[in-house]
Parts: sequence; structure tokens; C-alpha cells
Amino acid sequence: MLMLKKQLEAIVGEENVSTRSSELYCYSFDASQVKGKADAVVRPHNSEQVASVVRLAGELGLPVVARGAGSGLCGGAVPVDGGIVLDMSSMDRIVEIDTDNLQVTVEPGVVHEKLNQALSPYGFFFPPDPGSTAMCTIGGLMANNGSGMRSVKYGTTRNYVLDLEVVMADGKIVRTGSRTLKTASGYDLTDLMIGSEGTLGIITRAVLRMHPLPRARSVILASFGNTALAGKTVVKILSAGIIPSACEILDSTAIETVRRYDPTVELPDAGAILLIEVDGMESAVKEEADTVGNVCSELASAIKVASTADESSRLWNARRLVGAAISRIDPKRTRVYVGEDIGVPIKELPGMLEYVRSLSEEFNIPIMTYGHIGDGNLHTGMTIDMLDENAMEHVNTVADRIYRRVIDVGGTVSAEHGVGKARAGYMELEHPTSMYVMRQIKNALDPQGILNPGKMGL
Repeated sequence: MLMLKKQLEAIVGEENVSTRSSELYCYSFDASQVKGKADAVVRPHNSEQVASVVRLAGELGLPVVARGAGSGLCGGAVPVDGGIVLDMSSMDRIVEIDTDNLQVTVEPGVVHEKLNQALSPYGFFFPPDPGSTAMCTIGGLMANNGSGMRSVKYGTTRNYVLDLEVVMADGKIVRTGSRTLKTASGYDLTDLMIGSEGTLGIITRAVLRMHPLPRARSVILASFGNTALAGKTVVKILSAGIIPSACEILDSTAIETVRRYDPTVELPDAGAILLIEVDGMESAVKEEADTVGNVCSELASAIKVASTADESSRLWNARRLVGAAISRIDPKRTRVYVGEDIGVPIKELPGMLEYVRSLSEEFNIPIMTYGHIGDGNLHTGMTIDMLDENAMEHVNTVADRIYRRVIDVGGTVSAEHGVGKARAGYMELEHPTSMYVMRQIKNALDPQGILNPGKMGL
């Protein structure tokens, strides 16, 4: 181990390598239940250092796991087989904002919120909008193809990545794309890297497409007697030809929990609420907001339109609290991240919401349902009493039932948080005819299997 430490220090400097148990522990987990332990943590500052570390790892046959903010929910950046953790957070420069070409060049450690703060004065933004915006990094977003609340209209991270600089498993540095807004030249290696969770290469720089900020936004809050009615309304909104910039659901448990977490939040008593945002030019926004209100009125018990930007901001801040607030359902219970990032076809939403509710009753486990219902992405937040020796088994059974129902209706076990270790066991079930192709790609690009091993069922 001492020899490894000296070799790594020769690449990045003594101050950027750690093998102390206390520091290694901090890199042994993310926000999921997956655990591991690294042999060393390295904090590189440029792509050449990353490449040198990867080459050394290849010579020694050691795993290399790239890590951003550690806010992942599937064990994707956890060193389950040991090895070297590359902490990419020091590579956090916004290299260039090119407004003429509608693009921005960044390093992977740039925090999402800080990127949009930098783009705003120029009249642009990076549309993917994760709930963890204040902490998650662009590298992590790309590794998992994250998205968030505005993916209904604007799509996911992969829709905004034009070009990548990537360190491959042999230590070579390659560019994958083009600085043009579209290209039909060669294999789409950029898209291949997005969502690969660091199993095919390590991203060290990215050219991202940015989008003009909308002139106006309007937020509609619609209350419903239950989640199934809210799900049916989403289908009606989309069928009416309205593509909202965001469409979020909070069930009654989520509403109650957020209000308990922050008593100043003004959310109604309801079986479920939808937060629907439309954006664009002022005249178009007013027309679309009116249409959304009319559609919602068919099934909603109440409808409210935010009258000011401040009121809209408070509603979105309330939505962002959900993940943290779930721990307040019962102080004796702890949030567990299983069965929590499903995606289903739009028409399956009402049935899926009803199925989750029935599982909550059958197993007597509180399940807080919320998420990006406008694109079929639901988060099912479960909590358990960690002193109950059977609790985790019951939760895993519920998660298994959820995953299998999702796959049966043509859905996915991960819509935005990634597969990692936590959901790896379902990859064969979801991709029965294509897993062998994924494994062939993995073996071709990483024949030693050193890049983030043990993830994605590869």
C-alpha cells in the first residue's frame, strides 16, 4: 500500500493522495445502502493526471472509480471492489461560455447550480434540473444521464452534451463528438458515454449546449382526491398538446411531510397535488396555463395559479424539500433508497400509482410517492425502523415487486438516478436481448475490467 501511495503522489502530489482510514471511510458509500472501501483516494486537477492514474491502475490491475459529489442513490461511485477512487471535485472550472455558438465548456467537478448561476447573466441556462442542484456535479449528471424536474419539455442531460474529453481504460485521452449543434459523422461515442456510469471511460471535460432562458413562466397547483386522479390528469394534459416545462406529483404523505419539515410551506390538504409549470413567451404561457387549468378542472378538487415569481419559487422550493423531508415521517425510521427511481409509459401512470399505494397497505410500510410524473418518472420513498431485523427484508420485497411490475408494463428500473450496484440485478430482466451487447462493448473498451467494476450488471 505504501508503494501505491508513493506512485500516486508522484502523479498528483502528496497533498492530493490519501490512504488514511478516516478519509477512505468518507468515500466508502453514497446516499444508497451500498458500501465499499477504497485502497486510495486521489484528487486530480487535470486530464493528464487522470490518464496517468488510470495507466498506473491498469499496470497494477486495480479498479478505478470516478466520483463527483457522492450524492448518488445507487452505489454508482462506491468502490465495491476496492481500488482507487478518483475524486473529480477539484476539476471544477467553467472553461468557456460561448454565447455565439450556444455552448459552454466545463470540467466534470462543476456543481450544477453554480453552472446555471454563471450562465444566467448571459440569458442562458443548462436545462436539466435535478433536485440535488446545490451539490451534484455535471460529471455525475452525465455519468447517470440525470435530468430532474424540467425534463418533460427539455429532455435529459444527454440532449445537451455535444462533445466530451474522455480518459479511456488504457489511459489514452480521446474526444468523442463535435462542437457543432448536430453531426452525422461516425458512431455516437458521446451518447455512449452518457449514462455509462464511468464503466467505459472517465469524463474530464464536456462541451454542453445551453438554452435561452424563457421570457415567462407560470406555475399551476392542482389538488386531487388521490394519486390515480392526478395520474389521469397528466395523461389528459399531454393529450391536449401541452408540453409543460415541469409536471411534478406529491402524494398526501409527501405533502404532510414537507409541511412538517417546514411549517411555512403553503401546500393544501389533498390526496395528491400536481405542480405544473409552463414557460416561453408571455402570450403563449398565458394561453397554455389557461388550457392546463381547464384540463385539470375535470378531475381536480382545487386549482391555484401562482400570482408572482416569488410564489412560484416557494412552490418549487417546497418540491425540492421532499427528499430531505421524508426522514420526518417518523423520527424512528430511516430513508432507504430502493425501488425509488422507476419510469413507466405515460398511460401506465394511474395504474402504477395505485399499485404502489396497494403495496404500502399490504406491507404496512409508509411509501411517499413523488417525482417527475410528466415524463413517467416516479420516486417511491420508503422508510424503515433500523432496529427491526426484518424491516430491510420487507422493504426489499416491496422494491422487488415494484421493479417487476415496472418492467412488465414496459418501464425502467432507473429513469435518472442510475443503475450502479443497487439495481444491477434487474438489468437482465429489463434488457434480456441486449445485455450481451453491453458486455461486449464493456469488454472491448475495458478488457481488464478496471473501470468501476461491479456496476450495471456488467
